[in-house]
Amino acid sequence: MTETANKITIDNAPLNAFHLKITGLTFGANFVEGYAIGIIAMALTALNTDMQLGPLWQGLLGASVLFGIFIGSIFLGGLSDRVGRNKIFAATFVIVAIASILQYFVNDPLSLLILRIIIGIALGGDYSVGTTLLVEFVPKKHRGALISSLSVVWTVGYVVSSFVGHYLANYGEDAWRWMLVSTAIPSILVLLLRLGTPESPRWLIQKGRKDEALYILQKYIHPAAVIDETSIDEEGEQYTFRSLFQEKYRKRTWFGSLFFVCIVIPYFAIYTFLPTIVEKIGFSDGFFVENLLNSFLIVGSIVGIWFTIKFSRRGFLISFFALLAVSLFLLTLSPSGSNGSMIFFAVFTFCLSAISNLCSLYISELFPTQIRGLGIGYCISFSRIGSAISTFLLPIGMVSLGMNITMLCLVAVLIIGMMISIAWAPETSNLNLSEASKGGSGSSKEGRVIV
Repeated sequence: MTETANKITIDNAPLNAFHLKITGLTFGANFVEGYAIGIIAMALTALNTDMQLGPLWQGLLGASVLFGIFIGSIFLGGLSDRVGRNKIFAATFVIVAIASILQYFVNDPLSLLILRIIIGIALGGDYSVGTTLLVEFVPKKHRGALISSLSVVWTVGYVVSSFVGHYLANYGEDAWRWMLVSTAIPSILVLLLRLGTPESPRWLIQKGRKDEALYILQKYIHPAAVIDETSIDEEGEQYTFRSLFQEKYRKRTWFGSLFFVCIVIPYFAIYTFLPTIVEKIGFSDGFFVENLLNSFLIVGSIVGIWFTIKFSRRGFLISFFALLAVSLFLLTLSPSGSNGSMIFFAVFTFCLSAISNLCSLYISELFPTQIRGLGIGYCISFSRIGSAISTFLLPIGMVSLGMNITMLCLVAVLIIGMMISIAWAPETSNLNLSEASKGGSGSSKEGRVIV
């Protein structure tokens, strides 16, 4: 065994309690985003009665957090490459908590729209910075499992919002206010737990602050940890937003953005308005069907973690895009309220939740340390503006085009995602973070495909 192999570095360090803690702290944005998307779906019914909302305002409010995430992820993600990860990581949930509480006092849809966009801006920054910070701390061996687990927590947040929404629905005319302000509870908890989070050692190294980086490595990773000089990204190169579209990173930028948006467009469009869609499909017991589908969301996200460990990133992605397109197509053609439509909806839900585990994981492996925050932020931003537009258009499309045509448009999005993945998806399994961002290939052992 070589001297380098004997050294304890970030990539080969043993998993410890700090790795689990930083993963848990990163869960905050994912849980709160899932909760915020789910709770507005529950609140829209009461809001519609209270404020007399039409399809336009329903679409705007349903997509409001996503519009905010579009702004926050790219701006704050890029800012973290310049000022550091932990400052933004600690500050974003101050904004989320305050804006969530202020939702209780709104009396018109415009004020609510502004507050939810502000929540989205903070969540977008946290989403990109949190993923960046986590991937820069975790060992190579455990990167897939820990980062893909973020999707599980998003799903849990969404499902919890469903139960909270149904419970709070009995609280009279102010029920929707309590639903929306309830987002402040997990936000404040996350904020308190994040105090004292250390800076990313990889970021410190790239800024020439190696003594600080080594101190953090030895305090949080392992007492004998060292800086692996061979895994440091090139120094001296100046990175800007335009760097994402230079020849070296252009294909990765477009791949990360487009595969991500093709997953979240059907995800957010369908599940933001799940109660309405379940009713239009023809299921009489909407609450039962929603909870059944929510259980498939959770199971799919958990099984998806295993898929990210067992199979190649590329094979997993392509295979599940195909399964999603087929299952949604068959759901669209099935008779309303039939057992077949329920089966196809459950399969679609399971596969959509499972493939979502790849989103944060894949984009975190595409870019070097100097622009990782910006690259992740751009991919998240691109995906959220796409999902925001689709969420805004879904209620309008169902009224003007009908349910079946609207669903077939989402099938087309999934087919496009599969074709993009076939053409551009790199294999990043079993590579350290520096190798993955430079375009290496994974080993055959962990590079097996599903198909």
